[in-house]
Amino acid sequence: MTRREKAEKIAAILDRLFPQVDIPLAHADPFTLLVAVVLSAQTTDKLVNEVTPALFARAGTPAKMARLPVEEIAALIRRIGLARGKAKNLKRLSEILVEEHAGRVPRTFEALEALPGVGHKTASVVMNQAFGEPAFAVDTHIHRLAARWGLSSGKSVEQTERDLKRLFPEESWGKVHLQIIYFGRRYCPALRHDFDACPICSWATSAIRRRQERRRDARLGRRGPAPRRARGPA
Repeated sequence: MTRREKAEKIAAILDRLFPQVDIPLAHADPFTLLVAVVLSAQTTDKLVNEVTPALFARAGTPAKMARLPVEEIAALIRRIGLARGKAKNLKRLSEILVEEHAGRVPRTFEALEALPGVGHKTASVVMNQAFGEPAFAVDTHIHRLAARWGLSSGKSVEQTERDLKRLFPEESWGKVHLQIIYFGRRYCPALRHDFDACPICSWATSAIRRRQERRRDARLGRRGPAPRRARGPA
């Protein structure tokens, strides 16, 4: 089976299991989406959704966020990992939006990635989900599953993004990105995975890959259980 044939079969399974998908981060507009995705790094979507209502009530626009002291932003998001650094980034990116973009979230990758705390993955989520532009945001989980399924070599996140963009139709990139995230959370954990029970890994994962992951799990098992945390989509 070629990679493209495998991708077509995977897309059909994802469409059957997750016909309708929405970004799991609560937001009301491009700015609140941008903030939520920045906050989602190294933490869970659930926790982000728990802290953003109070944050957005105080600072739901770039102008309001720019006026808040870093200390106040940090206090509002203190339950999230790396809160101090994220607070500094949110304040500065809001100042830049006000100063350079008339208080609006820019609609280009270049301008988004120039903002503090915004990398290519975050920019891809915003470009696709807020503005409908074709983008395939690849986080560590999508990178892992693409390699597990034989859709990419897994050598780098950048290579995985290029491979997935070649395999899936451009108009489906945003949907497939979210479908893979939801699939991974429900069916395809990183550790101690039951390949035979998985709707995709049962046929898509090579025997070599299965042996490699089982040996890794065995080594980790001797060291004790590893903590699991569901990361955000940014």
